[in-house]
Amino acid sequence: MKKVLVIAITIAVLLGGFYYFFLGAAGSDQAPERFVISLGEDKSQATQDLARQGFIKNSLGFAIAALLEGNRTLVPGGYKISKSMNAFQVALVLAKPSYMKWVVVPEGLRKEEIADMLQKILGWLDDTKSQFLNAYQRLGGNEYREGVYFPDTYLLPVDETGTQIAQRFITQFNESFTPYAKEAAAQNIKWTTALKIASLIEREASGTSDMALISGIIWNRLLKNMPLDIDATIQYVIGDAGSGYWAPLTKGATSFKSPYNTYLHAGLPPTPISNPGIDAINAALNPATTTCLYYLHDANGVIHCTDTYAGQQANIQKYLK
Repeated sequence: MKKVLVIAITIAVLLGGFYYFFLGAAGSDQAPERFVISLGEDKSQATQDLARQGFIKNSLGFAIAALLEGNRTLVPGGYKISKSMNAFQVALVLAKPSYMKWVVVPEGLRKEEIADMLQKILGWLDDTKSQFLNAYQRLGGNEYREGVYFPDTYLLPVDETGTQIAQRFITQFNESFTPYAKEAAAQNIKWTTALKIASLIEREASGTSDMALISGIIWNRLLKNMPLDIDATIQYVIGDAGSGYWAPLTKGATSFKSPYNTYLHAGLPPTPISNPGIDAINAALNPATTTCLYYLHDANGVIHCTDTYAGQQANIQKYLK
């Protein structure tokens, strides 16, 4: 009997020690903190981060706890955990949906496309989406209607209002655009003008390699007071008419009556037509020197330009027929 008791005590001590050193809390009476699992980070890397930041005592212990909780993967995002939690509690939180989610916004989208993406990822109701779309009215007026929702990778709280999320985008734009705003001022170019041109370049270019050339052509046409003849400006004002945003123009669309129609009106559209990235903004302020006034892309996305309308017609026959 005594031998059995000794064995039981020994097992209890071993189990207690295992729990303390492998599964126990890393600290006591600690307030919740944000823990971020980055995009592309696997479970092993995230576990190492947990240990390095002091949220768990032991990587092996957490792996066991996560396995027992059925948490075989760790989803990128932001979580609230505390150093007072044991490994099981941490694993349970990380098995639930994160309170902050990653959103990757590519260059050249219009605000509505960004809103659609945010609604899907953040689980927005229509009212929150509407707040995001109309936030410019309170955050900067018509100058902030489009173009300032900066394309980048964001870690966004799921419980913020649409207006708060819009402010995050605009803040990121302001921080990223500041040096280019200074450059625009040095060239006596309004920042809104630079942004409009950048938004056109973003929609017209097939890649960064032809942005400077397209910029040069746009500037040439503006300086000659020629209509820009850019389809994307009409696509922008038409919006999603059933075939999605940026659908190819149908017959007669170039006669669409709107100040955004750059076939009918010389000069720039009233606002940017997309949210451009840094490459397009840089190209708008640093155009290539060219005599070209017309351009097109062939089936492989290669740009061909000319300084005459006859040359453009010849390029159409050569590359697009």
